[in-house]
Amino acid sequence: MPNETRNPQPETGNPKPRTGKQSRRDAEDDSGAARFWIIVGAAGDNERLDRLLSREPRIGSRAAGQRLIAAGLVLVNGRRQNKNFRVRAGQTVEALLPQQPEQPLAPEAMDLSIFFEDDFLLIVDKPAGVVVHPARGHQKGTLVQGLLSHRITGGGEPRRPGIVHRLDKDTSGLLIVAKDEETHRRLSRMLAAHKINRTYLALVHGLFQARSGTVEAPLARDSRDRKRMSVARGRGRGAVTHFEVLGTWPEAPGRRGGKSGPSRGTAVRGDMAARREAAGGFSLLEVRLETGRTHQIRVHLAAIGHPVAGDKVYGRRRDPLAVGRQFLHSARLEFAHPVSGETVEISSPLPADLQAVLDKLGTRMLDSGRWTLD
Repeated sequence: MPNETRNPQPETGNPKPRTGKQSRRDAEDDSGAARFWIIVGAAGDNERLDRLLSREPRIGSRAAGQRLIAAGLVLVNGRRQNKNFRVRAGQTVEALLPQQPEQPLAPEAMDLSIFFEDDFLLIVDKPAGVVVHPARGHQKGTLVQGLLSHRITGGGEPRRPGIVHRLDKDTSGLLIVAKDEETHRRLSRMLAAHKINRTYLALVHGLFQARSGTVEAPLARDSRDRKRMSVARGRGRGAVTHFEVLGTWPEAPGRRGGKSGPSRGTAVRGDMAARREAAGGFSLLEVRLETGRTHQIRVHLAAIGHPVAGDKVYGRRRDPLAVGRQFLHSARLEFAHPVSGETVEISSPLPADLQAVLDKLGTRMLDSGRWTLD
């Protein structure tokens, strides 16, 4: 099958005002409290005030928004309103987020697999469900706190010591963490120069005609939901994702006679009929990042009609394989050691939950880290 390059379509038409942020300004007062203003867009017309606030990442939930409203820290066109007030398009919502005292980082006991470690860096196999570093709503139990006993450090953000790149909470696999400032600086430069090869395994919906391909499309915060990313040509940051198809299954197990073996699929063309035709199958991909934007793999694959299986944000509502989370694993890292120059190549096997999904499809992984299709 040939190689293909896909350029998914961005949001079309004139950008519509969205619930949460169409026009917005941020500021900080002398106390360190964050103040921001939101111009309600057409998508937010007649929405409850607390629901609108919940879409702001720094607030994060309706309960948190309701607390701000009850404390008198939210104004609509300069006036206080109750939580169930219905905002109208064009109104200005002003909110003040009091500064929250940051708890000092402290080591936490955590069962982690360290695949490589020396005096300069370590490579950890992050479990799914673990947030990489402390953030609003995740002050404890993060990977950083589990690694503090390894003396990780480096970078300009004190809540993210040593963190060079990140994985989403429900993505598992390999992550590089620095142990001194200079190593962090060198690794960051290598990442920006595409000198760290990062390979993922992803199970996606649909079948492919090409054995390999490239998705090249800029990404930005979604214009309607700040918690999501979307293809945004003209205003996003460049993003490039390469993939290779390792195997495909035209049917999920249990359909048309049960377990199905792997086969080479049919084309997922640009027309909607072809996408519907291929929608019932699954494909196992080896994915390589050229850039590393937030949610890049998940957004790019969804944008070409092949969302990651189990992805609750960018995927499909049904989860016929009962994955339970996005089937995405950081499986391999390869780079020149930033100090010694020696090649570092580390592979991580699939965790048990993802391997169980492939077992349903009749796929297993060899000790070498390469895949064989039964």
